[in-house]
Formats: sequence, structure tokens, C-alpha cells
Amino acid sequence: MNSAFSFEVIKTCARTGARAGVLHTPHGDIPTPIYMPVGTQAVVKAMTSEEMKGLEAMIILSNTYHLHLRPGEAIVEKAGGLHRFMDWDRPILTDSGGYQVFSLEGLRKIREEGVYFRSHLDGRALFMGPEESMKIQQALGSDIAMAFDVCSPYPCDYETAKANMERTHRWAERCKKAHTRPDQALFGIVQGAFEKDLRIESVKALKEMDFVGYGIGGLSVGEPKELMYGMLDAMQPYYDEHKPRYLMGVGTPDCLIEGVARGIDMFDCVLATRIARNGTLLTRKGRMVIKNKQYEEDFTPVDPDCDCYACTHHTRAYLRHLFKAGEITGPRLASIHNLRYLIRLMQEVRQAILEDRLPEYREAFYRDFDMTRAFNRGDA
Repeated sequence: MNSAFSFEVIKTCARTGARAGVLHTPHGDIPTPIYMPVGTQAVVKAMTSEEMKGLEAMIILSNTYHLHLRPGEAIVEKAGGLHRFMDWDRPILTDSGGYQVFSLEGLRKIREEGVYFRSHLDGRALFMGPEESMKIQQALGSDIAMAFDVCSPYPCDYETAKANMERTHRWAERCKKAHTRPDQALFGIVQGAFEKDLRIESVKALKEMDFVGYGIGGLSVGEPKELMYGMLDAMQPYYDEHKPRYLMGVGTPDCLIEGVARGIDMFDCVLATRIARNGTLLTRKGRMVIKNKQYEEDFTPVDPDCDCYACTHHTRAYLRHLFKAGEITGPRLASIHNLRYLIRLMQEVRQAILEDRLPEYREAFYRDFDMTRAFNRGDA
């Protein structure tokens, strides 16, 4: 592992394979398993860095594609790097830009050298390949950079999945050669769509390349949750037990718990703040749409068990009023609650692993959580 980074597994659940560990980085230690809030454009929407610390966020994500377009990595580098630019002294992970470019259907062409695409902001022609992604992420100065990969759509045929996986592996090798910053860890990304043999092949191939850690990409792209769980089950026996594993783009409460139970250490998703802006809250019972009339005279906290500012100072009726009145404080309070809910959930899961009671915690979670009020990525 890169000498600036180390990962230690403190406890493994014998009944599930879930792990409690610590990822040591130049900007601090990251206890795992962990939910990582997404700050796409060098900010978690509606939140200040100080507020994120108050929520006990230990690491946040930023987006290579968006920061490349605006303000540009040269400006961020001139400001002293992403940490100084956004006033965040804890770890930062940057994604490679691959998923965002992949999502520009009709605006991009994927070739062996990289991806030709048009900016979603002004339509200008751009190019990004493995070397360009590494150059941008090194200029941004994140603690963890992600290799540039090819994400397969859902559904897709076997030949497409295999071709995209093999190109991802070739690009991973190019990323390793282009990545030279010693104080930044590089994670490879497992692909293979929804073919178990390809997923296993990808895990083995990337393990041979000896990255600092591994992202699992191309899941939570519209498939049923059980299909995603099946892919995680297939990959679990083949991971390097000494490296951190990151399930990309997954952040619903039930998927976090199921991912941890399948050996995943790190998660991220924009869902928490995106649904908050629409007045939807995460609770131990499931989804709560605070704008509904049933909360008009409900003077209880959003979640009586939550320790966030919104729940300890305000009521459901007040949050509903703010949303109905179009006040910006409504989405801010909802964002504070949703972020704290997911951060705290993973803190509880970690403690359950340390105390050898994860299966019991998981069972209790589902007793309270109404799956008819669960979330899918599409809800975000």
C-alpha cells in the first residue's frame, strides 16, 4: 500500500464477513464502514464545512468532471488544492469523472484512447482519458483518486459487459502509470455489469494490479436491489482482505446495511441531500414526505431518536411550514437531518460489528423499517 496510507481491519463479523476498520490518510483517519456525503462541486449542497464536521462527516466526495468544467483544476490548484479551496481539513475522495461522462448519453463517444464528449454547460467539445483524469485529480489534491473506468448500462448484453470490463482494466493500467502523486491513494474500479463470472474476473484482475483500494462500480444503475446483492455475494470471497472496498453510488439505509453485511467498507450517494431539497426525509421507519398535510399540526420531532439540530430544535409542523412557504431553511434543515441520519446509521453499524451483534442489529433495523417506504436510487 502507498506509504502515506494504511488500512487495518479491527474486527470481522464471523457470521456475515462485515468489517470494522480504519483507513489512515494524510488528512486523518476514516473509521469504516462509513457513509461519505457527496460534495459534487466542492460543497455538500446547502452545507458549510463546519456544519459537516458537526454532523461528524469524516470524509466527503467531490466530482472530477464538474470541477474540471467549473472552476477548473488549475484554479483549485492555485488556491492550494481542494482542501484549502473548500476549507475542509479532513479526507476527500474524488471520483474519476467516468460515471458522469458515461451518463452524457448522446453527448459522448467512447474510444480506446478515452471519451470524447460535449460539456453539459456550454456544449464545447472535450476529451477525457485515463491520463487526463489522473492529471485533473492530482491537481485537485484529493486524498483518494479513482481510476477512469467504463460503466455498462442496465440492462446490457454479455459481450458489451465483457468489452467494457476489459477496457476498464486496460484503462486501470494506464491510470497506474500516469498517477505519480505520493500523498494521494489510487483506487481501481471493478466492473462486469450483472454477470457474476465477469465480476469475479474483474476483482481478480484488479487485485493483481495492487491498488490501494477498490471501488465497485456499475451497480445501483436501475437494477433490482436483489440483483445488486447477488453481485456483491459473488465478489465477496475474492476481495483482498487487506484493502478497503468502496461500493460506489449507494446510500439508501437498507442498501448500506446489506452492503456492510457483504464486506463493503465505504459508500457514497447524493440521495440524502437531493431528496431533502424535495421535502423527503430519512427516518428509522422509512421515507417521510414532510410536505404532506398529515404533518400540519404534528409538533413532534422528525425522528425522536435523531440527535441532529433539526430534530432537537424543530418539529414536523415547522419543517412542513418552511417547505410550503418556500423558505430555503426548510431544505437546509432536511439536509442536515438526512446526512446525520446516514452518518449515525453507519456509526451504529460499526459499533454492532465491534460488539459481535451485527445480525441482531440488522434484524432490529428491518423490524422498524417499512420497506414499502424504502428508497431506490431513482428516488434521488
